[in-house]
Amino acid sequence: MKEDKVKKAYTCAIAATVDMVGGKWKTNILLHLKDRTMRFGELQRAVAVSQKVLTQQLKELEHDGIVYRQVYAEVPPRVEYSLSPYGQTLQPVLEALYSWGLRHYMRADPACQAGSAAVAEPAPEVAADNQASASAGVDHPTTN
Repeated sequence: MKEDKVKKAYTCAIAATVDMVGGKWKTNILLHLKDRTMRFGELQRAVAVSQKVLTQQLKELEHDGIVYRQVYAEVPPRVEYSLSPYGQTLQPVLEALYSWGLRHYMRADPACQAGSAAVAEPAPEVAADNQASASAGVDHPTTN
């Protein structure tokens, strides 16, 4: 039986955060729900995960108050998912993870540094962060 995350005592704030949004699929789900509401099937296609796993992950995110589930009394039934106001507070955390991941990916893949692999352009704040780090003497690869 899975223990209740609300009652679990953490000794580290990072551990609490990772416990809430960590795992293989949760960050991907949250990124897809970042800017819009999605129906279950649409979200399943976007995340490319099985129905069972997506249902389990959404239930956990809903239980933790991160995702809001709206059920419409229609035939056939319609269910939509969106970030709750509490879930929207994760935006800066997700953006920081994206920024770090992009820099790590480019650093770890020499083909990206050479410009031969296609990588999405970083968000303007990521590019500014990379530029500020470079001018401060921190060695971070940049995108061209």
